[in-house]
Amino acid sequence: MTDHGPKHFRLARAGGVATISLARPERKNPLTFESYAELRDWFRALPDDDTTKAVVFAPNGGNFSSGGDVHDIIGPLTGMNMKDLLRFTRMTGDLVKAMIACTKPVIAAVDGVCVGAGAIIAMASDLRIATPEANTAFLFTRVGLAGCDMGACAILPRIIGQGRAAELLYTGRTMSAEEGERWGFYNRLVGADALLDEARTLAERIAEGPGFGHMMTKTMLAQEWSMSIEQAIEAEAQAQAICMQTADFERAYRAFVAREKPVFEGD
Repeated sequence: MTDHGPKHFRLARAGGVATISLARPERKNPLTFESYAELRDWFRALPDDDTTKAVVFAPNGGNFSSGGDVHDIIGPLTGMNMKDLLRFTRMTGDLVKAMIACTKPVIAAVDGVCVGAGAIIAMASDLRIATPEANTAFLFTRVGLAGCDMGACAILPRIIGQGRAAELLYTGRTMSAEEGERWGFYNRLVGADALLDEARTLAERIAEGPGFGHMMTKTMLAQEWSMSIEQAIEAEAQAQAICMQTADFERAYRAFVAREKPVFEGD
C-alpha cells in the first residue's frame, strides 16, 4: 500500500516495514530545503507510530542521493547571513538526530550515487546494504567546506575507523562498494536486481522481532558512545530488566517451552 502523505519523498508500507526514497530520480535524488524538513519531521514522528517496526531507505532510479541540490540549496546558501546558515545546518543535523532517535531500525539500500548528505543518510542508518555499483563520497571539502557535517566526524570513525574516516573526510574521494564492505560501512553487497528484496527481507525479519527490545537496542547503541564500560554495563542491566517486564519476554519463554516460534505483539 502506498502512502501519499509526504510531498517531497516517496513512502510505501507493507506489513510493519516502511520503505522511503527521495523523489527526484532524474537528478539523482538531490535533497532540498523541503525534503530535509519533511524527512526530519517524519523520523521525529516514528516513536509514536506503533505500526512501523522497521524502515528501508531505498534508492530511486538507480541512485541513492546526490546530496544537497546545487541549484535549490547550494546557490541560495552563498547569499545567506550567518543566522540563516546556522538555522540550515542545524536543520540538516536534526535529520540525523531524528534518524538516531526514531526508535526503529533503519536499513539503507544503496545503489549508484550516494554522496554528500546522501552518504550521511546512509551513515546514520543502522544497517547498510549496497550494490557493487554504489559510489559513496563525503565530498564536503571538495566544495570548500569542512568534513565535519551532520555528525560525520562523530559517527563515521565509529563505523570504519579513525584513519579511514579521516581519509574520506579530508579528500572527499569516492569509497567504492568493495571498500565499503571491506571496511564495515556496508554489511554486504548484492546485485542491483536483488537489493530491495534483500533490504526488505532483512527489515521484515527485524519487524517480526520484539519491537520494544529493538527500540531499547537502538537506544543503547546510541547512548553508550559516551559511556564508560562501567556505565554501559549498568545501563544495559537496567534496560534488560525493563525488557524482562514486557509481554514479549513472557511470550518468547512460553513459545520456547512449547517448542514454537514466538510471535511478538508488543505491549
